[in-house]
Amino acid sequence: MKITLLTHDKEFGKRSNTGSLVLDVLGSAAEQVRWDRMNPPARLLEEIEAGGVALVYPGAADENDGDLTGIEHFILIDGTWHEARKIHQRSPYLQKVRRVCLKPVGKSLYNLRKNQKESCLCTAECVIEILRSKGNIEEAKRLQERFLAFIRPPGALRGEAQGH
Repeated sequence: MKITLLTHDKEFGKRSNTGSLVLDVLGSAAEQVRWDRMNPPARLLEEIEAGGVALVYPGAADENDGDLTGIEHFILIDGTWHEARKIHQRSPYLQKVRRVCLKPVGKSLYNLRKNQKESCLCTAECVIEILRSKGNIEEAKRLQERFLAFIRPPGALRGEAQGH
């Protein structure tokens, strides 16, 4: 299985970006590709053409497909929801890729940015859901642990007062 994070330029270097956690935990099973409207990534285009690739991105209610069977390569747009919408709209090759929507069991725990969309997951949470759905439970647990440590300030897990 392979995960490609198609990353908006503004996300590189942001401390609130969870894509770096995915790269750290999954190693060579994950890659980060800088999105460029004028120069789509050639290798990614070839992989899309070869098949077995899906874009994790919300669609219309009647086209949401949560079936991950046969998919071995997942593309996630790594950026804010505003940035992700822009990337999707300005990338014709993404509009041709099969889209899948995840069906998370709970709400997002991501708390590092304002104005998050309710019922939407951050990049790391999406990958955790994909890993679970594909039976990669140990990797999902490792990423979940890293994610929870990432979003919680030091001491929060021990019950210490925040800000002290």
